[in-house]
Amino acid sequence: MKIAISSEGKTLEAKVDSRFGRAQYFIIVDSETMDYKVIDNAAVAQSSGAGTKAAQTLIDEDVQVLISSNVGPNAMEVFKAAEIPVYKAIEGDVKTNIELFKNGSLEKITEATNQGHHHH
Repeated sequence: MKIAISSEGKTLEAKVDSRFGRAQYFIIVDSETMDYKVIDNAAVAQSSGAGTKAAQTLIDEDVQVLISSNVGPNAMEVFKAAEIPVYKAIEGDVKTNIELFKNGSLEKITEATNQGHHHH
């Protein structure tokens, strides 16, 4: 299974980035082998639509699960449409969160955890 996780660094020991759309990196981990690849988040520099663009990037990578902390409403809609479940990361490193996910210890998120950056 390919699991994407928002990360502040490029290793499994890196801290999980609490942001999704503006996370520095995404680490895509194969849950069977723990092999991983790092993707620079091209959406970081965008003035708007970062979450949607980041979500599409991960869908293009064929990820099956996302682990992150704060996912806005637009990104959440993209993941729902793609039938990719989202799990809430805990503070700590990438590897710990992957292990917790594999143990069934992470909470599934079904609604946006923040309202995005749209001002009404």
